[in-house]
Amino acid sequence: MQKNFCLEDPKRATLKLLSYCKENDWAGYDPYDTLNSKLIEAIPFLNSRVPRLVLTQVLKRSPINVRGPLLIPRTQNAKAIALFLSALLKLSECELCDHEDLIHLMIERLIALRSQGVPYWCWGYNFPWQTRDMGIVPRGTPNLVCTMFAASALLDFYETRHDTQCLKMAVSAADYILNELYWDDGGSEVGFSYPLPSLRSQTHNSNFLAAALFCRVHKHTGEERFLYPALKVARFSVAKQHRDGSWYYGERRTQRWIDNFHTGYNLCALRSICRDIGTIEFESCIRRGFEFYCSNFFCKDGAPRYFHNCTYPIDIHCVAQSIITLLALRDLDSESAGLAHSVLQYAMKHMWNERGFFYYRVLRFCTIRTSYMRWSQAWMLLALSTFLCESDASSNPQAYADQRVLAD
Repeated sequence: MQKNFCLEDPKRATLKLLSYCKENDWAGYDPYDTLNSKLIEAIPFLNSRVPRLVLTQVLKRSPINVRGPLLIPRTQNAKAIALFLSALLKLSECELCDHEDLIHLMIERLIALRSQGVPYWCWGYNFPWQTRDMGIVPRGTPNLVCTMFAASALLDFYETRHDTQCLKMAVSAADYILNELYWDDGGSEVGFSYPLPSLRSQTHNSNFLAAALFCRVHKHTGEERFLYPALKVARFSVAKQHRDGSWYYGERRTQRWIDNFHTGYNLCALRSICRDIGTIEFESCIRRGFEFYCSNFFCKDGAPRYFHNCTYPIDIHCVAQSIITLLALRDLDSESAGLAHSVLQYAMKHMWNERGFFYYRVLRFCTIRTSYMRWSQAWMLLALSTFLCESDASSNPQAYADQRVLAD
């Protein structure tokens, strides 16, 4: 574990992390992969609703990784591959490394991992998972979030390489979301179904993410069919923003929490919408949300709080999304880039393993050191590549960290 942090650390960590992921063939464990266990499949008592829910939560929270004895394999995850692709494109664009062969490998992997038996390009998770009230979702079942991140990575590739096949795949993914997941009750309720097509959810981050994808596809294709639902859903979720700038995760009673990385999704998606269709309609909402974000989700040492009113757990996904969000909206706050550096500094001191990976979570009394490929490593590679491509964030980073400590 590192004791000191210098400007070379992000570059060194990026190269070591990239090497670690490559050596592991971009495959690994996931916080929610419990039901990939061969033992659970073989024991009827364990392979039922309540045991599946309990075991998933136990393994997710356990400080000891017991996936090996449970015969849970390391596998590739489509969302992780999409994040790797976006990160590699950033690193290539900023001339920090040249991995054209890996970029094309990620495209090939996304093609291979697409959901089967569906007439669209869409993607799901590499494990089955048990919902609380709607049964089990089979491995590979397409969903909005996986499909959105895969399509966004393909658009990243299209924008830098002008590959029309990747654009076609991204448009097909948007059509899947439009035709299978978009719903409108004809009144005041509208949204995108998540996690299942049959569930008319009001989950704000999925609403904003899908709307942002639609606007991006519209920018490149001029297809008007994507614009109306994108704006209608975005306006619905914007209207649910609280006066202090926050959002609940969703509108159901069981979804009324406020967390770091989903708030980051909301803000980045809204900024993307404004940029891609050339509007300032949501700017006041973004400003209010970003002010809440910066004021409530960070400790003075840079540790990103998981919830707005509770520090622990300190989750690596929050670290990654915090860096991405703070840099994406740095024009709204002169201290934002410095705060992004403080977050990364915290992660390097407390969550980095010199073998080349990041730990999952820091708890009040211990650290969960399990390496998760999607949740941890893929997200941190994207965060690091974003950080390295933003010169403003590293021009005078330590000054902000010192100033923040003195102010607190």
